[in-house]
Amino acid sequence: MSAVSKKMRVYHRYLGFFLAGIMAIYSVSGIILIFRNTDFLKKEKHKIETIATNLDEEAIGKVIKIKNLKIIKQQGDLLVFEKGTYNLKTGIADYKVKELPYIVSKMNNFHKANTTHPLFYLNIFFGCSLMFFVLSTFWMFAPGTQIFKKGILFTIAGVAIALVLLFV
Repeated sequence: MSAVSKKMRVYHRYLGFFLAGIMAIYSVSGIILIFRNTDFLKKEKHKIETIATNLDEEAIGKVIKIKNLKIIKQQGDLLVFEKGTYNLKTGIADYKVKELPYIVSKMNNFHKANTTHPLFYLNIFFGCSLMFFVLSTFWMFAPGTQIFKKGILFTIAGVAIALVLLFV
């Protein structure tokens, strides 16, 4: 085994141990995110907030974070929407939302981080680490061995399946 192969194995092993916890959190939160358009794990919460007065339909939805809010009817100063009510004069919004448990919500932030969120540095590090795992895998076994040749076939199969799923 070459010196480079030995070093790659050591780096691969210890980086793998270091990232085991992060990968577990990404894995669980990624699976949960698949069900984000359902009520899986979500609990209904009743909220009463005082927001600005005389808001229109779109502004109410933005402030209380309900997408596609639609006013069903108006009864005097009270606007009624599917999940609650809003008083035009007092600004009181009384509504129900479904939210993930606190810890699950925080875990999901790993996937949603962008450049305005401090977690994006972790995401960049994690992505680069995963790419290192991809590349270092090819130094784990000597190129002429049977196990390396089978590994290449599995790699090709994995890429093919991913491409088919992406474009189908």
